[in-house]
Amino acid sequence: MKLGFVMPPDDPSRTVGHAVEAEQRGWDGFFLSDSMWSLDPWICLAGAAVRTERIRLGTLLSPLSAMRPWKLAASAATLDRLSGGRAILTVGMGAPDTGFADWGEAVDLKTRAELVDEGLALMRAVWRGEPFTFSGKHYRVQAQHLPMPPPRPSNGEGVRLWVVGAWPRPKSMQRALEADGLVLYVKPKGENGRAPVTDDVRAVHDWLNARGSRAEIVVEGQTPGDDPHQATQILEGWREAGAAWWIESWWGDPAERLARLRQGPP
Repeated sequence: MKLGFVMPPDDPSRTVGHAVEAEQRGWDGFFLSDSMWSLDPWICLAGAAVRTERIRLGTLLSPLSAMRPWKLAASAATLDRLSGGRAILTVGMGAPDTGFADWGEAVDLKTRAELVDEGLALMRAVWRGEPFTFSGKHYRVQAQHLPMPPPRPSNGEGVRLWVVGAWPRPKSMQRALEADGLVLYVKPKGENGRAPVTDDVRAVHDWLNARGSRAEIVVEGQTPGDDPHQATQILEGWREAGAAWWIESWWGDPAERLARLRQGPP
């Protein structure tokens, strides 16, 4: 199991320093939240890319329904090339109660889901680096004449892509079958959404395997940095269930968040 840490972007210089510390402390991934009205996480991650060597760098998550897919694809590909292939782009529909309506973005679930699906298709087309056309419900693109070199990722194919998947919703889970990672959320039809438990991970792991998916299961939570034994026991249960990534998520007090990062992974 790989262990990552997520935080909101802060002062750019401090955020780059946090990424350096995360690598020094032994974390496998350093992630920043992404929105239309915060400090730009991609610029912060670019600074981190030139100051680190091993740690994976990415967003968790980028609300694709409220972003231009081609611009997001270019930012992710640029980071991927700058970091030597260490970028991870996590996309989802985002939380509309964080100000979507204030900025004129779609808030209804159906429209946001359509925007995410079309956005994913457009990003993959951009990463192929060849002229293309796209005709969808929300986007129509005629990229036949490319005036500059295309934003191709370091491997020439695509940036490592994680998607948020609501288990067991078929349309949401379908996105995971074409992605590298699944950030798991549980939302049975007609019920409120909730964080997954280990039994959910087992069920999703079996579901992905039965369909030949390569997607790694990603779960979030908190472990006690001052009790390595208890932290390891917590993670062992998730690992046995089939989770491939654990993301340490501290969204409260900034001082507590930084202290946990510095304690390092179990």
